[in-house]
Amino acid sequence: MKSEEQKSSRREKDQAAIELLKQLTRKLCSNDITTARLAAFNLSWMQEDGLAILTQVLLGDFSRTSKKAAAYGLRSMKGRMKQMALEVLEQGLKHRDRTTKAACVKALSLMKNKDSKKADSVVKPMEGKPNIQKA
Repeated sequence: MKSEEQKSSRREKDQAAIELLKQLTRKLCSNDITTARLAAFNLSWMQEDGLAILTQVLLGDFSRTSKKAAAYGLRSMKGRMKQMALEVLEQGLKHRDRTTKAACVKALSLMKNKDSKKADSVVKPMEGKPNIQKA
């Protein structure tokens, strides 16, 4: 009995996940950039499934708004997916579509600026000031 309940529960969760992915894909292809970017950000948290959808939109025959949102989602990837997203963006630089190239150039430049700002913001000890200690 329990195994049948677990199987049906797992099947329901899989169906819900598939429906959510379909809904986010529809929103990603929206003409409203805010809706598309929000969907792309949500897809960036969905690991391989999100990466596959964002890659398909970025490299496929979609609107400029959708491609820009997909690039935003790819640069928002975290953890182990960040390197794969970076590879997709670099692959987009070689794409024949100029909208794809432009979105990838912008995303990569923003990613590099973010990394350089993090390196610059490392706290350095204050030089030339005496170290005052309370006795």
